[in-house]
Order: sequence, then structure tokens, then C-alpha cells
Amino acid sequence: MSDSTNTPTPSNTTLRVGRGVFLATALGGLTSLWWGRSAWSRVSALIGPVESLIPLVPQGGWRIYTVSGTLPGFDPASWRLELNGAVKTPASLDYRELLTLPKVEQVSTFHCVTGWTVHNVAWGGVRIKDVLAHVTPHADAHALRFVSAENPYDDYLTLEQASLGDVMLAYEMDGKPLAREHGAPLRLVIPDMYGYKNVKWLNRIELVPRESKGYWENLGYDQNAWVGRSNGYGTA
Repeated sequence: MSDSTNTPTPSNTTLRVGRGVFLATALGGLTSLWWGRSAWSRVSALIGPVESLIPLVPQGGWRIYTVSGTLPGFDPASWRLELNGAVKTPASLDYRELLTLPKVEQVSTFHCVTGWTVHNVAWGGVRIKDVLAHVTPHADAHALRFVSAENPYDDYLTLEQASLGDVMLAYEMDGKPLAREHGAPLRLVIPDMYGYKNVKWLNRIELVPRESKGYWENLGYDQNAWVGRSNGYGTA
């Protein structure tokens, strides 16, 4: 799978992964497009022994996972980021409007809970506060639900977590618009938490009274996925 080009192009059709790999892991609830034996060592006990037998097909150090067996498409002309939930009036941003918001750039390390890491990832995008400026939250809104176009993937952050200095909504990676496999057109980036909290293919942010369990938390992963301090890491 190639990287994205400099100009996003419509890709409404879903991209299907290999049927053999998908069927082999469907019972575990997870499909991986690029696999690594060591990357699966920590989770194989949770989702079965089949995954540890899948060979590695590297892509610049990344391993791309999908819970549905497909990658959502992206059409810049029709995509919307919906902002709703506990707000006075729901709102939405199209792709052009997103790009007009104050841009921020940062370089950070990406950590997967399965044990692999990608260093010096250059992200470009916007702070969450600049997106939320388009709605008026209710007084009881204390958390955010991030919803992916890859149904049923979602996850949560408290407003305090979402306001950390290096948390962002990224639409660029390494100087180019996000590639499809990396969550085009928009993904959550929170470097201090493991990758499953970094929701890809974002199409909705919902303000809610409190955080709840996201997709992976419902399968046993920690709610607060701090790197080195959760999911069995950093404990005796």
C-alpha cells in the first residue's frame, strides 16, 4: 500500500484486506494489515494464538490494524467532522474549514501497546480546543467521545486529557496529508498514550458527561493508556 499524495483524492470505496488473513483472525475481533511476531506477543493471550503465526510485512516501522477488515474511504468534497452531544447547538466542519483553523506542528514518538514504536513522527493539524470553539458545551460536559468511520471503533478522553499540550487532531504526517492507512483525513494524536487511544478516520466528536469504555477497553485494555504506566507495563 503506497503513501498518500500531496493532494487528497476521493476514495469512497472501502479497501479490503486479504480474505485469508481476515478469516484467520475474525474470531479475535481484529485484523492486521501489517503484522509483526513480536508486536503480537503481548496481546496473543487475549485474542488467540493464530496472530503470532502471521509473518511481518513492514511499512516504515508501522503495523496497520483494522477491526472491521476494511479501511474507510475519504472524499474531501463530502467529508464532515460532526460536533455534537452535550452542546447548545451541534455543528460540523468540512475539510476546507478544518484546514483554515490555526495549524500546529509537532514531532513525537508513537507507541503501540503491543510493543513496537515509531520515533520522530512529524504531525500537522489542529488543537482540539480550536475545533471545540465551534460549539458551546453544556456545563456537565467533562469528556469527549471520538468516533471513527471504521464502525464500531471509538474511544474517550477527559477534557483535561484532551487539553494536554501535545494532543492534537492531525491531518498531516511527515509533511503530507494523512495516507488512508494512517487515518485520512483526520486522526487523534495523544503521544503519552498507547496507539489504540489515537483514533483514526475521525468523523465525529461528541461531548459527554464522563468518559466511558471505548472499543479496546471493552475488550480488557486500560481506560487510561499511559505509555509505560498501563496495560501491565511499569508494574512489578
